[in-house]
Amino acid sequence: MLLSDLLDLPVHDQDDRRIGWIIDLRFRILDTSAADETIARPQLMGVLVSPRRRSSYLGFERADVRSPRLLAGWIRWRHRDTYLVPWTDVEQVQTSALTLRRGYRRRPPQLNP
Repeated sequence: MLLSDLLDLPVHDQDDRRIGWIIDLRFRILDTSAADETIARPQLMGVLVSPRRRSSYLGFERADVRSPRLLAGWIRWRHRDTYLVPWTDVEQVQTSALTLRRGYRRRPPQLNP
């Protein structure tokens, strides 16, 4: 499965209820201090789940992006209630849906600089 296959995928809870869609993926860069590594290796950290929209934040999830003010405010309002689910809380990934484990955690979606 390609990472792009995850975008727009419905997200279900353990009771098979749709709770939203994947609108973005979060990665972190692993330590590249090893001598044989010249390119940083990304690790999938989690998925952004939106209960209402299937579109992305267009970069406005970054905490320091505030302008153009009208557009930034509208996009934040449009994506209210969006949250980050850690990848460790994913139970199953299929081509038709992603299922979260019972008791999954919701984290804030904002990226801090």
